[in-house]
Order: sequence, then structure tokens, then C-alpha cells
Amino acid sequence: MKRIGLFGGSFNPPHKGHLHLAEVLHDALNLDEIDLIPARIPPHKSNAEYAPDSDRFAMCQLLAKEKNFLVANDFELTQPNISYSYYTAEHFRKIYPQAEIFLLIGSDMLTSFTKWFQWKELLQLVSLACIAREQNEYQKLLPYAENLRQFGKIFLVNSESFTISSTKIRDMLRKNQNCSCYLTENIVKYISERNLYRK
Repeated sequence: MKRIGLFGGSFNPPHKGHLHLAEVLHDALNLDEIDLIPARIPPHKSNAEYAPDSDRFAMCQLLAKEKNFLVANDFELTQPNISYSYYTAEHFRKIYPQAEIFLLIGSDMLTSFTKWFQWKELLQLVSLACIAREQNEYQKLLPYAENLRQFGKIFLVNSESFTISSTKIRDMLRKNQNCSCYLTENIVKYISERNLYRK
């Protein structure tokens, strides 16, 4: 049975932190494939300072070249609706009816998961896999995971911290600071050539 991870986000830009999380979850869950799915209209974030959809998708394609299990997927970018995970999970379930599908999320998303759009129905379509990134975070997240397990399969994965945010990277790029420690070489080159995030 194929095991697929759905890794959504703004990817504005995609960075080495995303790559680290993908590697950890790939190994922990024995995934065959992880789809990087940039959101067109994220339900949890403002559209401010967004690079164009085509550029965010192109950068996801570049990040996917780093690992053979990564795939850039533009499904949400082609949809007219807000990028709710329920719609994306429904789409993948139709394409892969026999696969085991995991929705990959960060710790902040787990604690607010019961506020998500059609979250109970979502847990009937996919297993939820959350990564704990900060020290002692795993123990703090356990009650949230246990509460959700009555509705579906929940996996909690511990990981070493890799603290970086796209917001900080965009701020550094605006100041023409070197971001090569946070971005892959091909993405640094792409951002420079397209003059992204520089006002």
C-alpha cells in the first residue's frame, strides 16, 4: 500500500526547515512520497507579502529536487476556493483510494485543529501526523493528540529543532542579507533572478 504525505503551506519561500521536517516525517512514517502543496488562499494566514503563485510553485519544484521522495503539487493553486485541507484530502483520496494518506502538520496546527474546516470529516480521509520541534513540546502535545484519536489516526513525531521562519527569511532578503544557510542554493539563485521579496 502506497504511503503518501501531504505537506501544505504558503512556502513563501520554501526553506531548509521545510526540507528538514519532510525528511524527519518521511523516515518516521516510512512514506513513499511527500507532496509539497503551496496554498493559493491559506485559511490561517494573510496574503500580504506573497510571492506570485507561479514563483512559489517553481520554488517548491526546486526544493523537491533535493530529495527523490518529494513532489511539488499545484492542486491548491488551481482551485477557486480557500485552500482548506479537507478539499485537498478529498482530492487525493479520489486519486489514491487504496493509499494510506497522511496530513503533515506542525505543532501549532495540532493545538488548533478542532477549529479547522470540517476537521472530523478530514480525519476520516487521512491520518494526521504532527511533528514536535521544541524541547518538551512532545509532552505538551500528547493531550491534544489523545483527544483527537477518538476521531481518527493521530501520529506524533519528535524531532530536533530547526528554528527558522519564512517571515524572517523575507525580512533578511529585503535587507539584502545572506540567506544561504536557510535556503537551498537553487532557491537563492531563483529569488535573486526573479528579484523576489525586495521592495
